Amino acid sequence: MANTRALLISSILIVALLSYLYADSLAFLISRWFGSEDYSHGLFVPLISGVLIWQSRHRLSDLAREQSWWGLAVIGLGLFLYVVGELSTLFLVLHLSLWIVLVGLAMTLVGIQGTKAIAFPLGYLLTAIPLPTFFYANLSSQLQLWSSSLGVGCLQLVGVMAFREGNVIDLGPVQLQVIEACSGIRYLLPLLSLALLCAYLFKDKMWKRVILILSAIPISILINGFRIGMIGVLVELYGKGAAEGFYHLFEGWVIFMVSFGLLILEMAWLGRLGAEISPRSLREHLKWENQEVETVVKGEVNLLPNRILSPGPAYFCSVALFAPCTLFGTLLMDREENPPPRIAFVDFPMQIDGWRGQPFPLEQQYIDALRFDDYVLADYRLSPQQQINFYAAYYRSQRKGQSAHSPQSCLPGGGWEIASLTQTQLPVSDQTMQPLWANRAVIQKGDQKQIVLYWFKQRERQLTSEYLVKLYLFWDAFSRQRTDGALVRLAALVSPGESESTVDQRLLEFAVAVGGELPRFVPN
Repeated sequence: MANTRALLISSILIVALLSYLYADSLAFLISRWFGSEDYSHGLFVPLISGVLIWQSRHRLSDLAREQSWWGLAVIGLGLFLYVVGELSTLFLVLHLSLWIVLVGLAMTLVGIQGTKAIAFPLGYLLTAIPLPTFFYANLSSQLQLWSSSLGVGCLQLVGVMAFREGNVIDLGPVQLQVIEACSGIRYLLPLLSLALLCAYLFKDKMWKRVILILSAIPISILINGFRIGMIGVLVELYGKGAAEGFYHLFEGWVIFMVSFGLLILEMAWLGRLGAEISPRSLREHLKWENQEVETVVKGEVNLLPNRILSPGPAYFCSVALFAPCTLFGTLLMDREENPPPRIAFVDFPMQIDGWRGQPFPLEQQYIDALRFDDYVLADYRLSPQQQINFYAAYYRSQRKGQSAHSPQSCLPGGGWEIASLTQTQLPVSDQTMQPLWANRAVIQKGDQKQIVLYWFKQRERQLTSEYLVKLYLFWDAFSRQRTDGALVRLAALVSPGESESTVDQRLLEFAVAVGGELPRFVPN
């Protein structure tokens, strides 16, 4: 009884400390689970992991004879990643940090062998973690293009004339845009999570389990492409108004249940593949492991084996480890940043070396999504034929959930496709300066072509890599108490008969001109 009370009190204390330490991370996770259909499955993942661990409790009783002090080292690694995640403003690192801490706690409670016994339920928790923003955006953009191509293929297969321009399906009088919500990623992520669970429960050869998991990818893509094709058929037959009703009918559960049904059929087929004369049924393949009969102790069901109710000193030391870390975490979260004073973008010059600018506002939906502190968006002209679109977004503090969004994930859309993405060197006025680089993207839409230059101005640095941006955010937050910075983007249309080199030269000249003005608005 005393052991049970000690375990209960220490566990409540650990949950309270972790909830406080990872409050922002947990709030972000819950907001994505409830606010995004792409990650709505994440709400069920901890429950499923809990059920799987509970189902393994008697096996744990046989293995958990002593706790492991190595768990404290794993917890220490997780807490170190917590510091890195806080300073680099990466939610992904914070989520991984919490997961590693939970693994370390399991090691201190049930030992290394016990942790191995519940390795899948612990690892399954990772499927509830949202993908990094830039990786998610790139994946979604690629899925949009694949879904558009499959949709056009389905339309042409049934005799409907359709053409694709980027993520736009042209049906003649009607154009259907395959937006991010139609990319199929909201079916891919939950189906992959479900396929992992099915593969774990599927008691058969390992290669069959691997095939089952990998097949979730083509299943979700093909079903989503079929859905888009059917939307196109209804639009062709009944007009654009038919798309909305069909979209809502096949959105969410219907498409997902079709995909899940295909997964079940595949399991049944794999169960019979290479089987003996009397193959087992699918129900037998999905039989739970370790279905022990509950033992009765003094007339009551022994719901939790006694050995698990006996935490050792390693587990109690983990409680003592969290207390100072929570205090340090409080100081870390409440730290003040000291960016230098700057001039607001509202005063950005509209005449630069002969270029005359015309500012215009962003739509509110983009302002809400980008979450910058200040921005400028303007079209600059040197002549009626020479125009450059200039955009810069300033972030006073690039903390979690508020940082520069890479144009690489935003450029595809409205029918535009990235034809090439390279780096180019910008000219510098002073030969003693370090070379400056920018990302150069060529985007196309039918016969139209644009060249886009963009870079990240992070304090005194000009960076082209999103990974380096995060690395320097961590370093500067630690050493200089600063995470301010900006994204700078220039775009110019390649006119008919005009060469890319001509547009490149125009963009480079404007980049030099605007670069001289930026330090007043984005401090070094």
